[in-house]
Amino acid sequence: MVDFQQKNNYSIDDLLTIVRLLRSEGGCPWDREQTHKSIRNDFLEETCEVLEAIDCENTELLREELGDVLLQVVFHCRIEEENKSFTFDEVCDEICKKLIIRHPHVFGDVVAENTDQVLKNWDAIKMETKGQNTYTDTLRSVAATLPALMRAQKVGKRAMRAGMDFSCKEDAIACITAEKAELDRAVANNDTVNIEEEIGDLLFSCVNAARHLGVDAELALKASTDKFIKRFALTEELTVADNIDMKELPIKELDIYWDKAKKIIDSEEF
Repeated sequence: MVDFQQKNNYSIDDLLTIVRLLRSEGGCPWDREQTHKSIRNDFLEETCEVLEAIDCENTELLREELGDVLLQVVFHCRIEEENKSFTFDEVCDEICKKLIIRHPHVFGDVVAENTDQVLKNWDAIKMETKGQNTYTDTLRSVAATLPALMRAQKVGKRAMRAGMDFSCKEDAIACITAEKAELDRAVANNDTVNIEEEIGDLLFSCVNAARHLGVDAELALKASTDKFIKRFALTEELTVADNIDMKELPIKELDIYWDKAKKIIDSEEF
């Protein structure tokens, strides 16, 4: 047993101590074996669970899941502390300095009277501190590990700040039509390589149009996926009620059940 005094309430210092003990010789074999890469997906999973708690507006769950994310941060810091690279305190120091530098309108004498001015200052300071000399550098700095839709949104937004954007929402929407036409030609020519490329272009144009319409494409797609699952579930319920296996139905007959499910759900929502 490790030397640790249990309490009724714990602080961040206690969490640092607990993780250090778990990684120690007398601690947990599993915890000692972990590396950044071995728990990489855990970090992603815990982050997604925080988002789920936010979407559900569940405060108690949010508190718990934020703790799980904090554990991931502390755990990764502990690995680097053992490697004599950096400590949790140094991570805290760096983020504090970054916040102070990027908020000169709060901690300095710069004037920023609205959000647009704040963001403009933020981008300029970020480019300077990160050594980004061109607008292209800002686009390339968007993490490639982001979900593709989220990455597209962020790249489009940064391009907009550099002046590369549609002049209006109508032009952005028109681009969807143009990209759809190019996809149609690729399909007609059975051009497999171009089909993939044109689908990507079509998706990217939808993301840009969403931005011009004030819509978060990531949230919009999430809502549509949830809606599809809800309609699918009711469609299956309706076919089961008629003693039918939905996969045995021709698509035209299945569409009848789908339309019925859609009408039922729409009537319940209004």
